[in-house]
Amino acid sequence: MFAVIRTGGKQYKVSKDDKIRVEKIDAKEGASVDCEVLFAEGGKKATVKAKVLEHARNAKVTVFKKKRRQNYRRTKGHKQPHTLIQITDVKAA
Repeated sequence: MFAVIRTGGKQYKVSKDDKIRVEKIDAKEGASVDCEVLFAEGGKKATVKAKVLEHARNAKVTVFKKKRRQNYRRTKGHKQPHTLIQITDVKAA
């Protein structure tokens, strides 16, 4: 059985034992979280439970600004935090 969940402003199609990387969730590693279900297989209502595996940061994105002939250069970097979760249960309600 699969379901479509929403977290962090994005939607993910998941089924049991899937591991997905989502926007950072405020929960400790090893904690269980409930996900908001938008759609489930067959149009049924469902509940989705997930386990937080780890918190990490994505690869660095470098932003470089330059204006030619003005001696203007700026470099900045950004690492977006994310959470790796494993879907432990998808149940029809």
